[in-house]
Order: sequence, then C-alpha cells, then structure tokens
Amino acid sequence: MARGGGFAAWRAIAVAASCLLLAACGGSSGEEPNRPGKSPKGQATLWAVGDGDASPAGQSVVQMITREKPDRFLYLGDVYDEGTADEFERNFEPSFGQLADVGAPTPGNHDWANRDEGYRAYWENARGRPTPDYYKFSLAGWEIISLNSEAPRDPDSGQVDWLRRQLDTPGNCRIAFWHAPRYSAGTNHGDDPSVASLWNALRDRAVLVLGAHDHNMQRFKPRDGITELISGAGGHGLYTVDERDPRLAWSDDKRYGALKLTLKPGLASFTFKSVDGKTLDSGKIGCRSAK
Repeated sequence: MARGGGFAAWRAIAVAASCLLLAACGGSSGEEPNRPGKSPKGQATLWAVGDGDASPAGQSVVQMITREKPDRFLYLGDVYDEGTADEFERNFEPSFGQLADVGAPTPGNHDWANRDEGYRAYWENARGRPTPDYYKFSLAGWEIISLNSEAPRDPDSGQVDWLRRQLDTPGNCRIAFWHAPRYSAGTNHGDDPSVASLWNALRDRAVLVLGAHDHNMQRFKPRDGITELISGAGGHGLYTVDERDPRLAWSDDKRYGALKLTLKPGLASFTFKSVDGKTLDSGKIGCRSAK
C-alpha cells in the first residue's frame, strides 16, 4: 500500500498514537474543519455507500463515483470480514481507498472489533489526522453528522449527549449518517432498535439520515420529519428487500450502486444510481436554516 509510505509498516505507530489521542482508545467526538477551497455556503456534491470491497462489483461502484469528482465521500461502514489492518489493505485500499482523501467514514459492525489496528489506523493514515468515533462538519449550508452505530448509543451515553448538544441550534438543515439503519425492509437485518436514541435526538433537527448494513438500496417515506436512505449496495453481495413493507417509498435489491447528494443552502437533491449509469430513484428535500 503506497498511501502515507505504507500502511502495513505504519500502522503499529498509528495504533499507539491513536490510543493516546482517542482517550486511551475509548473514543472521541469532534468537529472537522472545512476542507481548503470549499465554501460551506456553496454547492457541493457528496456520494454515500457502504458494504463495499475490491471485487469487480465494488470496483464498478468506485469508478462511477470517482468519475464525478465528489467534494466528499461518505463511507457508510464495513470492510470485510473483521476490519483488520490486512483487510483494509486488501479489500478497501485498492477500491474505495481511491476516495479516501475526500472520505468521511463511519464504522460498520465488521469494523469495530479491530478498530484500533484497522478503522482508526487506516483513516488516520489516509486523512492525516485521527478520525473521531463521531463528528460533524459543514458543507454548502448543511451540517453533516457522522454517528456511530457500534459505539455506546443508549440515551445516557456520551455519544447521545454530544449529539444533543450539536442540535441545540434551531433549523433542520442536517444530514446524519451511520452504519446500521434504524428502519430497514431488508430481510437479512431489518430494523435496529439499538440506534433509536440517535434517531429520536434528530427528530425535527435533521431531514436526512443515511445508512447501509443491508446490502441494497432503500428510500423510506418521511417519518418524524426525516427521510431515511439506505445505500448498502457497494459491492459485497446483495440482500433482498421485502417490497411489501408499507413504509418503503422505493427500493432496489438487484443492482449495485450508490447514493449521490447535491447540496445547496436549504435544498438537498438525491439520486440513487446503478453502476450502469441509470438513475433508479431521485428527489429533493428542503430544510429550514437556523437563521
């Protein structure tokens, strides 16, 4: 791996340093600076997908995204099978690693057991600084909040307390993302009540929540003022969707693809695209700014 002088040789130092910077490997929160040259009030393009790998399907998803030169890439978690350093080097770096310089990750369930040597070390090397376990940044008049479905998330947890403090200001021009979705019509995983505290905190304070975990694409009808979008068709196999679920507005479990978001102040346009270039589903969602 060429990035940063070689991840395999570098990771032992990174793990030790990350443990110190992340409160003795206990996790952290933070706010990222705006990327150089990107105005937080201008138009921006984000892509989001999870559950990818370096298979031909995964490479096709990466090629589709890289052609569009996104401002940010939200990786929605999971590097298979245990999220080790070797798996990041073998399964992620040759594919989605091409987008790491604009990456904003969240960990998946397959990443968390070996998070110090894998997830944390990889992203610190790729981004040049530690990646907090949950954090936020601003782009094109929106707050983007990376939350963590693998870290403690009960109502009294540090993560939920941090999230509530980020939501103190009025308005709902916010997008939150984490790996395991609160609601899913996927037949492999389905709903996840363990993240209910994250969802509940976001009521009336966000208009979009993104997830993966189920290897397909789903859009739900608005609930609590939030539209949930699932983008888990990143290449590592496909899982079926129960299309009879009345909460669904749209779904696809037959094609690999990803979610594109175009942000402007007060407006988010979303498009689910398949690797063959087809637009599968699209729409627009407005929001209320804090001003």
